[in-house]
Amino acid sequence: MSETDKKFMRAAISLAEKGMKTNSGGPFGAVVVKDGEIIAEGYNRVTSDNDPTAHAEVIAIREACKKLKSFQLDDCVIYTSCEPCPMCLGAIYWARPKKVFYACNREDAASANFDDQFIYDELELKIEDRKVDFENIIRDEGLHVFEHWKAKNDKTEY
Repeated sequence: MSETDKKFMRAAISLAEKGMKTNSGGPFGAVVVKDGEIIAEGYNRVTSDNDPTAHAEVIAIREACKKLKSFQLDDCVIYTSCEPCPMCLGAIYWARPKKVFYACNREDAASANFDDQFIYDELELKIEDRKVDFENIIRDEGLHVFEHWKAKNDKTEY
């Protein structure tokens, strides 16, 4: 960790503070850095946007991808004020940055009543044993679209 890394992490922490003070959502902030410059930032806006996906990391990733005109964050680094939740972790893996730095960990978040452990626990269960009811229906019709995708010659792989 360098002084530059600390500077970018402090920017993420500052965004977490900003979001919290404006009552936009929880105390979380994130920045995306490429070539030593912040290209995107976000803070939690779950409650202000009425959007459960408006987490700091997701907002920053969306902004960075728009700016780069790419669905991947090649050669980018994400600095986030807290260890990403399962949803943000998935978004980060899909975005494919080269590294992620985080300040607080999931235990720190849980102590502030942001406990994602129940989601980690749910992922370990069989789908039929999860708290939210999932039911598989008309799979054969859904598979039709995948067959077309596999045969499509002009698709963009990701």
